[in-house]
Amino acid sequence: MIFETERLIVRKFTPADTEGFFLINGDEAVMKYIRPAKNKTDSDLFLNENINLYADGSVVGRYAAVASATGKIVGTFSLLYLAGGEDLHIGYALLPEEWGKGYATELTRRGTEYFFAHTNKEELFAITDVDNEPSQKVLLKAGFDKKRENPENGRVLAVFSVSR
Repeated sequence: MIFETERLIVRKFTPADTEGFFLINGDEAVMKYIRPAKNKTDSDLFLNENINLYADGSVVGRYAAVASATGKIVGTFSLLYLAGGEDLHIGYALLPEEWGKGYATELTRRGTEYFFAHTNKEELFAITDVDNEPSQKVLLKAGFDKKRENPENGRVLAVFSVSR
C-alpha cells in the first residue's frame, strides 16, 4: 500500500490487474483529457511499463486506486515527471461510474500529503486540459493555485501547483 484515504487504498499495480487497468485506459470518456484510449494489447504493455516505474523505489509511478469497501479498482493515482524536467505532477483518473463521489479530491489531498512527506521537493504540479473544469475545481479545492496556461500538442493545458 502506498497510502489510503477514508474510502480508498492506493497501491502498486501488479500483472494481475490487467482487466482493471484496461477498464480505465481503454475508456474513451476517462481518457478524454489525458491521452488516446488504448486497446487491450496496448493497455497490457502500458501496465508493464508502469510496473517498471516502481523499480527505483521513488514516489514516481502510476498506482491503483481501490475502493476499500469492495476491493475494486476505481481509478488511478499518479506522481509523474513533467515533460522535460525534474518537477513532478500529481494526477488521477476515475471510472465514469465513480465520478461525482469525491474520490478525486480525496486522492489529490492525501496524495499531496504523501508527496511532501516522501520527497524533499518544495512544489508539486498538476496539469489539466483547459476544458476540464471538474478537474480544475478539484485542484483548487485541494489547495492548488493556477499558475499559467501552456499550449502543447494542439491543445492548451492549465498548470497548477502547491508548495510545501
